[in-house]
Amino acid sequence: MTKTIIRGGSIFDPHTMDMRPNETLVIENGLISADSDTSSADVVVDADGQFLMPGFIDAHVHFRLATLNFSRLSQWTEVQFGIAMAQLSEETLARGFTTVRDLGGDVVGLKRAITTGMARGPDIVQANLMISQTGGHGDVESGILAVPDCACQMRHSAFGIVADGPDAVRKAARHVLRAGADFIKIHVSGGVATPMDPLDCTQYTVAEVQAAVQEATNRKTYVAAHAYTPDAIQMAVNNGVKCIEHGNLLDAETVKVMVQHDAWLVPTLVTFKAMASEGKRLGLPERNLVKNKAVLASGLESLALADKAGVKMGWGTDLIGETQSMQRHEFAIRAEIQSAESILHAMYIMNPIILKRPDSIGRLAPGMNGDVVITPINALQNIAALADDKAITQVIKRGVPVHAA
Repeated sequence: MTKTIIRGGSIFDPHTMDMRPNETLVIENGLISADSDTSSADVVVDADGQFLMPGFIDAHVHFRLATLNFSRLSQWTEVQFGIAMAQLSEETLARGFTTVRDLGGDVVGLKRAITTGMARGPDIVQANLMISQTGGHGDVESGILAVPDCACQMRHSAFGIVADGPDAVRKAARHVLRAGADFIKIHVSGGVATPMDPLDCTQYTVAEVQAAVQEATNRKTYVAAHAYTPDAIQMAVNNGVKCIEHGNLLDAETVKVMVQHDAWLVPTLVTFKAMASEGKRLGLPERNLVKNKAVLASGLESLALADKAGVKMGWGTDLIGETQSMQRHEFAIRAEIQSAESILHAMYIMNPIILKRPDSIGRLAPGMNGDVVITPINALQNIAALADDKAITQVIKRGVPVHAA
């Protein structure tokens, strides 16, 4: 048995949105305990004058996209991927993120390595391979390809499956679920990072979307869809997609549709800022930078529309490779539009629901995971300051200190 005691900090409760001062937190065998005996412990942490927050949760990451230089990425061996992903996961944990949701790419090996102690990183909820149409956002191959012999022919990579037609989408969905996906990820509009799909194009037909949704429903899970435009978002939500990723170009009518269907939105504003500032230096092609500029300009406007309409929103980043160091900057960007309470609700109330872990993450209460971020910052008073490099004093995962400033 391992027992950790954290003394003297103010505990943040996202359900009441208050700080309880001068508290003692007990963690036994990785879980928060109701045990009042604080006379002895294996680990004692002094948090006097600081604030204890549940481990941060990022609802949109891509560990497999381990560099923004896609031409270099396409030439990596699996060993290179493994080394790069292990480094990214350790850095993610050090930033305070103890649980993440990976939205596409094979991270089964990384997840297993973290679970068995071979690597350090957050707990991973994952979509496994993302599913896309030919020429869609998840079709990462460039250049001219041979014409397929039949409509049933599918291509795949370490990032996703290219599947066309309802039967192929159904098979792809069953494949990722068999591989351990916690939910299904599809693409229904163009994207920034891929070369051949305009932002404003709608991808997949109603029948194809419905095939993915049916397979998810059969497995008691849901479909998340990459989408920017009103047409794409409404088509997806009207046909059963539960979660929209990004949504930068949504409009007033679209947020009404999302509210009517109780659909979720995971904005990822920091990634567009990161690509604008670092993309050219890191090798992102000019055509991708042009697309990024379009969604960067409208991101805050879309966030404000969704917030005002009452769309249920999570908290994510979608940062790629080297830009993942900017992960906590999402706090500051969203603070330009949202209150601290709204941002913390997204991370600690909605994210556990989106990640299908409401009974284990997001709150420092008995029976929950012993994942703690210790910070000198009162997030209710100055949440943007969590973006600062020195915002984190210590990170504890399952009662074990894993990072200290």
